[in-house]
Amino acid sequence: MNEFKGYRLSLIHIGVVTDIRIDTPDVKTFRVVTPDGKKAFDHMPGQCAMLSIPGVGEAMFSITSSPTNTEFMEFSIKKCGCLTSWLHQMEVGQQITIRGPYGNHFPVETDLKGKDLLFIAGGIGLAPLRSVINYVRDKRENYGSIQIIYGSRSKDDLVDYKEIIDEWMKDTGIEVNLTIDREQEGWDGHVGFVPNFVKEVNPDISKTVLICGPPIMIKFTLGALKELGFEETQVFTTMELRMKCGVGKCGRCNIGNKYVCKDGPVFRYDKLGELPDEY
Repeated sequence: MNEFKGYRLSLIHIGVVTDIRIDTPDVKTFRVVTPDGKKAFDHMPGQCAMLSIPGVGEAMFSITSSPTNTEFMEFSIKKCGCLTSWLHQMEVGQQITIRGPYGNHFPVETDLKGKDLLFIAGGIGLAPLRSVINYVRDKRENYGSIQIIYGSRSKDDLVDYKEIIDEWMKDTGIEVNLTIDREQEGWDGHVGFVPNFVKEVNPDISKTVLICGPPIMIKFTLGALKELGFEETQVFTTMELRMKCGVGKCGRCNIGNKYVCKDGPVFRYDKLGELPDEY
């Protein structure tokens, strides 16, 4: 990574798609390596990469695989526009360009170390937290208990559902609480929105919280956490969806006097100062 007039310039890598997993009707997870079969670059949980299709466009995406995975990177991408529609049409063996890593990361080696952790996610918001969850799972001796509260519109919209059931729920020291918005045939779990579910679960207020999801979910979940007695200093969130150019030059990702791509995307809630208008 080079420096130019105060901006970080990341090298461009060619990425080859080696696997595509259909997570939900509108989310696919892409596994990417370099042409020689290696991981493009090192990263930390919560950091992002710029993915590009020449002639179509580029966008910033959270790296959803853990840094402890040294063989490849994964990106869970929701179909919601021109570029993501193109990505969803890709097949194994096709190439993209990739730059990164961008942004800061969750403080897994400082503020989170030795702590009991509470992960709260809604919909595609689980994807950025998956990197942290699996990092903590791989370095289990450095952290306390893990609790995950995750919800989506329906069972079909639960991202990484197979991994949750087959791996996370079978790990010792991990508690997983799932909910969907409305009743659904074949679902015998909890039904209800994430903010209310958080209050029902009533997690221990000594835990450090990591939260990601739709803006409206984050807003009301933060309110629920405050009602339960959590302090703003205990809550970390990521605003990676607002990242654009990645170097703080375009000015489209500002939150107050902060720029998500330079100061974030990970923020401790009390340092954020204010939530963007969409929250």
